[in-house]
Amino acid sequence: MFELIDTHPDVNVQEAEYIRLLGYPRGHALEGRPLELAYWARQWYMQHGKPWVYARKVEQFEVDRDRVMVEGTIFSSEKLRDQLLEAHADDAFLVAASAGKECEEMARKLWLEEKPDEYFFLETFGSAVVEHLIANTGFRFCEWADRQQCAILPHYSPGYPGWDVSDQQQLMNVIVKGRTNVFPGELQVLQTGMLNPKKSLLAVFGVTPDVAGVRRLTSLIPCSNCSLPSCQYRRVPYRKAMPRIESVRPLAGTENGKDAVDNAAPSPLTPDAQYTIGASALRKWSQERLQISFLDDESVEAEFRFEGTTCSNLGKPLEFLYRVKLRGAADMYRVEDTRCAPSPTDDGYRYMCEYLDKGDSFIRTIADEQPLLGMPLDEVLRWGRQFSPSGCFCNSTSRQHKWGLVFEVIHFALAQRHAATITSSKQTDHREMRNSQNPIQRTTTHDENM
Repeated sequence: MFELIDTHPDVNVQEAEYIRLLGYPRGHALEGRPLELAYWARQWYMQHGKPWVYARKVEQFEVDRDRVMVEGTIFSSEKLRDQLLEAHADDAFLVAASAGKECEEMARKLWLEEKPDEYFFLETFGSAVVEHLIANTGFRFCEWADRQQCAILPHYSPGYPGWDVSDQQQLMNVIVKGRTNVFPGELQVLQTGMLNPKKSLLAVFGVTPDVAGVRRLTSLIPCSNCSLPSCQYRRVPYRKAMPRIESVRPLAGTENGKDAVDNAAPSPLTPDAQYTIGASALRKWSQERLQISFLDDESVEAEFRFEGTTCSNLGKPLEFLYRVKLRGAADMYRVEDTRCAPSPTDDGYRYMCEYLDKGDSFIRTIADEQPLLGMPLDEVLRWGRQFSPSGCFCNSTSRQHKWGLVFEVIHFALAQRHAATITSSKQTDHREMRNSQNPIQRTTTHDENM
């Protein structure tokens, strides 16, 4: 059995990749305060980070037009199935990699200390470490494949386009079931499908004996998504990174975001909206308490974790989960469904006055409340609810206040994402326009990519 465990993997993240994840344009050179922060984040992680990688070759693997089955478990991703079928894959590697919990814990501490710049640069470096771990692991597989006269396919993960993040737990179960050694560090799958620590990744690398066929299908060569320089197994240039399951880009801000939005098509959400919650709290909650999934039909699923206390019984802590289903941007992110219920791992709600009086019927009352149902998400900005910031759920005014908080955080996160997308699109359009006006420059850029 091929099994790999690395507790001291290389984490020498390339500067260009780190700069890319920070949101700067290609070729940008850091200077001044950003350079200081980038150097600090790298040095802190080198001293305190505890990255690790676990990988193994699967024992049973089947793929046909109806399914992908790994060691008896069927996965739902048509995108993964099509990729494996097209390459005639007959084997696979499973990988779990993590930058460790230390980075996440320090980032949270920095946020609580109101140091958003340090928080952002360390968060982003943690993401860069995970991408670097996967790239290096892919290189090791390429070494193995070269000796076996086969080829490695690009990795794919739950949460990538075409593979629902809900399959994360299934993939974790398969990896754990077939391993002979424990993971070198902590890793668990949350109810939402996200990983804890969040700077982690589960991945599948397909293997095919059809080396010649893969060479003809450049989209199936992992090199185009692998940033490792001077690799002896490279067959095509590095062109783009794989998708990311979680992002810290909303925290980066957009200096030119307003201009980009002003010159673009109307946004489905009010840009630069006036919220009832402060911007720092919105940023913090959107990163720490909110999970957003973008589905294939362009609809959106969001889950917000609320932590409060009861108004009696010495203030018992409680935790509720808010789940919101929205239609896509083309339909103004219209609220399609809402749910609020106690977290399955928390029983603090049992100490609320109304629960002691009414029991589970009170929980059903909370679940039946569906504010803004059928309305565009932007309506939260005009919702005239009363201010009632109690941590408890006993009165309806307080519950409406919490729903307003949830909708505003979701609105903020989506509006930030939309602004960043428009800015990126505008920068691309400007580059293409400059290239079309300067054919010599366009040719030079092409040669560099080759």
